[in-house]
Amino acid sequence: MLLALVKRLSARSIHRVCLVCGGAGLILAVALQQQYWLVVSMMLVGVAWASILSMPYAMLSNAIPAQKMGFYMGVFNFFIVIPQILASLGLGPLMKHALGDNPMNAVFLGGCSMIVAGLCVGLVSKDVEGAATAGGQDRGL
Repeated sequence: MLLALVKRLSARSIHRVCLVCGGAGLILAVALQQQYWLVVSMMLVGVAWASILSMPYAMLSNAIPAQKMGFYMGVFNFFIVIPQILASLGLGPLMKHALGDNPMNAVFLGGCSMIVAGLCVGLVSKDVEGAATAGGQDRGL
């Protein structure tokens, strides 16, 4: 579905909306009292997850030379893995000292962070839109 959307809209716009949906989904998971409404919440998180797994790579592939694609994708993965490692090391102390040992506070913080990330997508250069907006023949999708 994202591929069909990127032919009509920019990858940045789609990714922004998807991240905000995911953030809203996480925040709703904290706020909702009925278990059945959590399905809607997790559907919103799933929309963000689909975008997280594809759109950053598509945007990057539009902004780098094809002959150096492998190198830049490898470096890009460092910027994904290193924060994950740091988060896994720091979440325990953060939970204990700042979030009151309440996992739902961590979910809320994650939702707020995802919304902020969605808003920050606007700071990404328009160069990443490349061929996606110029006819739908995007080599990264």
